[in-house]
Amino acid sequence: MTTRPGPRARLTGGLLLWYGVLGGAVAWAAHLLVVWPLDELACAAGHERVAAVPLGQALWLAVVLPALVTVGSLLVATLVWRRTAQAQSAGAEDRAVDRSRMLAVVGVWANLLFLTIIVLGGVAVLVFPPCQG
Repeated sequence: MTTRPGPRARLTGGLLLWYGVLGGAVAWAAHLLVVWPLDELACAAGHERVAAVPLGQALWLAVVLPALVTVGSLLVATLVWRRTAQAQSAGAEDRAVDRSRMLAVVGVWANLLFLTIIVLGGVAVLVFPPCQG
């Protein structure tokens, strides 16, 4: 006897799956839209502080927070991948499980890529001195 999950469980599972697939991409876009303009606009205005926070710390936060979101997304995608493997090994032939497993694999690889991009972009922003030039 199999029981189908309720609508709330399906909604939560669906949202987590999409977070696992797209979380890294959204975090990278936020990182890109915050870090470089923050550095450029603060320096163009002649300040090395952003809202009473030193520019280096603000940039560090703009790198670490998206990286943490991406790591969370990577963990969710990995969890979905492992759980769908268990469902497949149990002999369940369900297209939804296969689709979720494929999306989880895409999420794992995409999140690894986006985490690498965020970290390397963060290294570039944090290593080079701000407001030089």
